[in-house]
Amino acid sequence: MKVFLVEDSAIIRERLVALLGTISRVETVGQAASADEAVRGILDTRPDTVVLDIQLEQGTGFDVLRGLREHDAKVDVLMLTNHPSGPYRRTAERLGVRHIFDKTTEFERVRDILAARAARQNSSCPEEVIS
Repeated sequence: MKVFLVEDSAIIRERLVALLGTISRVETVGQAASADEAVRGILDTRPDTVVLDIQLEQGTGFDVLRGLREHDAKVDVLMLTNHPSGPYRRTAERLGVRHIFDKTTEFERVRDILAARAARQNSSCPEEVIS
């Protein structure tokens, strides 16, 4: 499974890369810190999943979601943010985000969700040998 990371903090991106590196058959295919860079990178790499923050260096995660929608890009988005509730949650859900996690208390859940998805994806590919 291919994953693209959109996060303005280099430290958090490094932590996510390390976390995802522990999941079999998950590959980080790109990273971005701004909305425009993220949309371009996602369209270029066509990941299965995007891990997205709301606050970015330039723009927001919502700008990324709108940009992807304009290009009719179909990608699953997990939002990992310091703003997981209230109007942020409602806007994210309206723009197609299925999972929203609080960075301070639910960081590890991203790994759990992606590990489960990778396992399901791998089990549905009979031509691959699963070890």
